[in-house]
Amino acid sequence: MRPRETLTESQDERLLQVRLACPGITRTCDLTRAFTDLIRHQRGYLSLEWIRQSEQDAPKPMKSFAGFLRQDLHAVTAGLTLPRSSGVAEGHETA
Repeated sequence: MRPRETLTESQDERLLQVRLACPGITRTCDLTRAFTDLIRHQRGYLSLEWIRQSEQDAPKPMKSFAGFLRQDLHAVTAGLTLPRSSGVAEGHETA
C-alpha cells in the first residue's frame, strides 16, 4: 500500500495486471488506498462516506470491516481526525 508514485515501473505494471484480472482486488485496493489517505491526512470527517462506499460495493471482507467501523462511528471519526500521542503514559509502568 505504498504511495503509487513510489512504485517502480515494473511494480506498477504488475499491479495494473492484477487489477485488470481481478475486479474484486481492484475495488479493495481502491478502498484501502482511500482509507490509508484518511489515516495519513487525518480526514476523519470523510469516514462515514468511506463506510457507505464500502458497504455498497466492496467485497464481503471489506463490507464487514466497514460495518464494524460503523458500530462506533464517533470513536472512528475521532481516531482518524485527532492527533495521536501516547502522551504521559509513554514509558511509565503501573503496579
